[in-house]
Amino acid sequence: MWGATTTKPILPTASEGTKVGLGQGLELAKGFITIPLKADKNYVKAAVKIRIPISIKLVVLTLIIILGVAGAIAFKSTGLFEKITISRENDSNRGQAGARATEVENLLIGYVDKVKMVSSLLLKEYATKEEKEKALQLTFRQDRDLVSLEIWVKGEQKPFDRVVNDEYLKQYKLGADYIERVRGFQKENQRLNLAAVFAGELEIRNSTLDGGAPLVTLALPFVTDDDGVITHVAVADIRSDRLQKVFGRVSERLIYLVDREGFLLAHPDEKQVFSNATKTDVPIVKEALKSQLKQGQLRFVSKEGEAFTGAFSRTSLGVTVISQASERVILEAAQSVRREAFRITGQALSIALFVVFLLSLTLTSPIEKLVDLTHAIAAGNFAVRSNVRSLDELGQLGAAFDEMASGLQERDKVKNLLNKFHGSSVANDLLKGDLQLGGSRKEVTVFFSDIRGFTKFSEGHTPEEVVDMLNEYFQIMVGIINKNGGVVDKFIGDAIMAVWGAPTSTERDPFNAVKACMEMRVALEKLNKTRAGRNQVPIKMGIGLHCGSVISGTIGSDERMEFTVIGDTVNQASRIESSTKAFGTDLLLSHEIAEIVKKEFMLDEAGKVEVKGKSEKLTLYKVRGYIDASGKSVTVATEFSDYEAEGADKVKVA
Repeated sequence: MWGATTTKPILPTASEGTKVGLGQGLELAKGFITIPLKADKNYVKAAVKIRIPISIKLVVLTLIIILGVAGAIAFKSTGLFEKITISRENDSNRGQAGARATEVENLLIGYVDKVKMVSSLLLKEYATKEEKEKALQLTFRQDRDLVSLEIWVKGEQKPFDRVVNDEYLKQYKLGADYIERVRGFQKENQRLNLAAVFAGELEIRNSTLDGGAPLVTLALPFVTDDDGVITHVAVADIRSDRLQKVFGRVSERLIYLVDREGFLLAHPDEKQVFSNATKTDVPIVKEALKSQLKQGQLRFVSKEGEAFTGAFSRTSLGVTVISQASERVILEAAQSVRREAFRITGQALSIALFVVFLLSLTLTSPIEKLVDLTHAIAAGNFAVRSNVRSLDELGQLGAAFDEMASGLQERDKVKNLLNKFHGSSVANDLLKGDLQLGGSRKEVTVFFSDIRGFTKFSEGHTPEEVVDMLNEYFQIMVGIINKNGGVVDKFIGDAIMAVWGAPTSTERDPFNAVKACMEMRVALEKLNKTRAGRNQVPIKMGIGLHCGSVISGTIGSDERMEFTVIGDTVNQASRIESSTKAFGTDLLLSHEIAEIVKKEFMLDEAGKVEVKGKSEKLTLYKVRGYIDASGKSVTVATEFSDYEAEGADKVKVA
């Protein structure tokens, strides 16, 4: 609820429900236009009758003929062209995906054969290490594609054997221990499922790490026992550059390779491969991963709203080739034909419209001027005039517009004047004609304030100085009342009477009234500092708040009315304000309003008073601050909040 927790807080604004007002442009225009309509029956008929200008008829007819003929030809021909192009692109996608899948499959099968051969050498028993290294030197060491090879035994937590070609790793300033990092990453992110390999599946994964060497991991079953159970698997890390070359060719068609989980193995953009990117969010990849078919195709739309046609082709080794092409690119030829048709249509249309423009200029120019002036009226500029003087319907329209603008200008002046005397909510009701003699019972919060020692101040200063002081004081206090949803009822010398809840009310009226008083307390201190800088005496004030039933409405005669609230609640609020002298404080609340706001404000019982016209004593409360949203008590006090108590007319401290 509150905006700060210091002793001088920025207090909350009134609730949105307290705002009352009319839109200046639209609502005022509605209220004024009814005047000439009632006075002139012919004007009513002219306003009701729908007129279609000749210029509009000519323009519409020209547009229908040209756009109808040319548009039909352009759309029909280019639509057929697009269908043929899309069909051909689908066939091409399937063919490209299948060709790349065959190429990838042959390459991977070659890797599988190499891995099996080297794995056999690792498992073979040798008399000496030299013999084993000699056998590896003639095979594994000479292979430029195989970077590392491991043999894993079922049930073991680390490889049975491992060999590494570190020449490739040295290009990236890495050592043989980099393979350990790769295995750790794969285990942590579940990017290599050895359990599935021991179950008979072949795993191919992108094992490129950030800042590492581009590798592809190939894991395959290798040794089975007499019962056909797989006991050994081979895990090889292979350079990914040969696989990347298959997909490195850039064209209007994008072709790339994904594993069985949708992660990239090869892509024309190497950065995506190096970042181990996933393509599971691409619709054609989703379709490929869930489909049981070896090949398929799909038209889809990307997240950016671009349409694609795509195809996929599986390999026997579990990886899938994806081919996709943007329809925007493949339909460029059809779009070019369509643009040319539209260009020709546009040329014909431009010539036709130019001729129509020359014919209708004398009709449309005054209308366009009136449209611009209408926008100016809607923006609140009521001083504009059309000055259309033609001897036809446009002349009548211009004259009616000028009459409306004059009426709106006068009404705006009246409203601004009423706002200053009555407040916006009362002024709006007056303009709508809702207020009549009499009133209705309402629950309101009544505010009275007075300047302490005003009589003495007036005696020691000139009338001009007194008026200047009051105007400066009222300017601040009235602004606070209006901001918090209150309505200033009247000024009585140096006193202010304000009301919350009339003519409109909200559930927050008592709270907004107390909050306004808190803001006045802070604002008065600031004003007094300004006055002190001018060597002027400080101002002290007293405020009384009370809530209850009143009669709200207008009193007077048909010739002179005044909006106000009447009732015992008003009298009691005035007595409470007088009691501030007796208690030496700037603000007192009645028991009724204190019970309502006590959960949001810090209240202290000031005491009881006997007031004229009341048989029972009144219990009054001081307000020391508020309770913020976190439940913390925040004091709002100034050096002018409390002062020396003095005798007060019409009240007596019990």
